[in-house]
Amino acid sequence: MKFIIATNNAKKLVELERILSPLGIDAVSPKDAGVNLGDVDENGSTFKENSFIKAEAACRKTGLPAIADDSGICVDFLGGGPGIYSARFAGEEASDTDRNDLILEKLDGVKERGAHYTCAITCVFPNGDSLQVEGKCFGEIALEPDGEHGFGYDPIFLYEGKSFGNYSDEEKDKVSHRGIALRMMEKELRKYLEENYADK
Repeated sequence: MKFIIATNNAKKLVELERILSPLGIDAVSPKDAGVNLGDVDENGSTFKENSFIKAEAACRKTGLPAIADDSGICVDFLGGGPGIYSARFAGEEASDTDRNDLILEKLDGVKERGAHYTCAITCVFPNGDSLQVEGKCFGEIALEPDGEHGFGYDPIFLYEGKSFGNYSDEEKDKVSHRGIALRMMEKELRKYLEENYADK
């Protein structure tokens, strides 16, 4: 079954495809599907709301079941920020390095460095049905960036004492917010497909 992955983030797309492909889902990017999803106004107040907005827009435009995620890092000292603003935390044109540096700057001298990643995933079907899950991974903010793997805030997010920047793809998939959410979505999808598409 073909699903459109509603993201223009190349690294996020690779991660989603890697985890979805073993489920028997033919995950295609907007580019592969020959469509331009354009910019969607992510005006929700939660990760779940924004992931639904993206998935619903992609499904409506392509006629395919669509999967979208909205994710970010939530830092305790920053009151849960940057949260849904993680990608725009240091400005629209900022790099991953800029965003990481800004977090570290704001936590300079702070001892309590608890944080968690959140990932909400929504699947919207052409008939209007939708499935939604949310996964979290708890850790803390490092004192400095470390590691070359992953993307986003991975170099400064410590899980069990090691930054996500030092986790292999396989290691990260087992414990990350996105891996957790996708395994939850797998169960929801399997149940939905069995109930709605079996013997059809």
